[in-house]
Amino acid sequence: MAKVSSVNIRPGVNVLSVLPHLNYKAWFALAEFVDNAIQSSIDNKKKLRDTDGAGYRLRVDIDFNPAEATITITDNAAGIATSDYQRAFRPAEIPPDASGLSEFGMGMKSAACWFAPNWSVRSSALGERVERTVFFDIDQIVTDSIEELNVISTEVAEGKHYTEIRLERIRRFPRGKTISKIKEHLASIYRVYLREGLLELSVDGEKLVYEEPTILTAPSFRDPDGPAIEWKKDIKFDLGDGKSAHGFVAIRETASTKLAGLALFRRKRLILGSADEAYRPEDIFGRSNTYPYQRLFGEIHLKGFFVSHTKDGVKWEESEDEFLRKLRKELSLEELPLIQQAREHRTKSGAKATRKDAVDALRTTADSLNKKTIAANDRGEPGVTELSEPHADSEELNDIRAEDLEEAELRLQFRSEPWIVRIELSYADDSAEWLAIRDRPSITDPEPREIVIRIAMLHPFMSQFPTLDSEGFSAVLKLAAAMALAEVAATELADRNPYAIRRFTNEILKTHMSKRVIDE
Repeated sequence: MAKVSSVNIRPGVNVLSVLPHLNYKAWFALAEFVDNAIQSSIDNKKKLRDTDGAGYRLRVDIDFNPAEATITITDNAAGIATSDYQRAFRPAEIPPDASGLSEFGMGMKSAACWFAPNWSVRSSALGERVERTVFFDIDQIVTDSIEELNVISTEVAEGKHYTEIRLERIRRFPRGKTISKIKEHLASIYRVYLREGLLELSVDGEKLVYEEPTILTAPSFRDPDGPAIEWKKDIKFDLGDGKSAHGFVAIRETASTKLAGLALFRRKRLILGSADEAYRPEDIFGRSNTYPYQRLFGEIHLKGFFVSHTKDGVKWEESEDEFLRKLRKELSLEELPLIQQAREHRTKSGAKATRKDAVDALRTTADSLNKKTIAANDRGEPGVTELSEPHADSEELNDIRAEDLEEAELRLQFRSEPWIVRIELSYADDSAEWLAIRDRPSITDPEPREIVIRIAMLHPFMSQFPTLDSEGFSAVLKLAAAMALAEVAATELADRNPYAIRRFTNEILKTHMSKRVIDE
């Protein structure tokens, strides 16, 4: 075994000064170290099992030390062998076999320099009874144009094999939520290796686990009473020029704006679409307020494609359009139309999940109108006079259970007449009309005249807007109230002026329901 007393980093001096400015994200930078460990364990699989036994498993530990501003990455892979030592530390030195995860000869160097101006590598190679350590001080290397670094060697017991990378004086030290995101993204990036039991990856002592989404099992939207189907489809197609794609696409049981979408892999390692940064081309997923955007997910493995040097993007060249065309065709086939099922499938739980926002909107809208009314009354103007408590014992509620109903009541002046408008949100029946007038007052009723309207929150119309927040619900409620009140007022004109419904709706929205009026 040849002695290694120094390591030559030429022509890396100028390259090292540029690396801190790479467009990395913390999890992709850390992934470079994990990639090297995985590739080392793959290349030396038989030797590692001969040394550690058939139960050998690669273990990578990432530890953050905020007190010392250091990050340490340790693995039990095969270490850096004497024959690879010089190449391992020269930037852009492509390995003899570039078909694995370590293909550019830049990963460790670029990620380490991006994180820190000072870093070191301590390693003992499998079958070698020596531990070698090399230290990098990037500022000094660049200033003094150093092309050779000393290597410190010590003897270790036979059978030791590991690598420890220590990053010091971290430029961008991860804290709080960033640590949580790093864990989430790394679990997503290496889900295949974790799933197959080939890797044990820990961050600050926490063993990372990828949480598999539950796949929707439900009848087809075309036959709601038919048999339950697992909505998952295997994908495989050729893209020409040695390029291909395979994997699966499925529908999530629970919609998620954050976590739906595609994850694109190459060589079992995720390249694009980790955690909350999923790949969601609009041609397939639509916009963010649609169900396909929140329900479709999948894992697609690409073959024959190049990736960015930071391994966080696919170099599609001219292939992305063809990839999306073929993928959309597969997901639209009649035998299992995933896109249409994702769009049309309805669950009561989905509507009920937004119930709090709808109720908040109901109360906020009424409160806002009430504030506007108080101001109007102070000026002697007509408007909402008070917000009443819901009538829980009203006869109109007998056909719906109290737990399926939300309601609020307000009073207002419309065309010189006082009105009570009671709005009910119903969660009882998805076949009910979206907007119904529960109680239609007579022109001879004593003042104030009362109208009760009911909005079916499980109606398919409402299901088209799964991401509505409180403000969005408020707009829907105002429109519904204006339409109902305009209809009642216009009906009293018989058929003499059919345009009155539209005119009254516009007048109500402008006079009582607009945000500008409420804010004033």
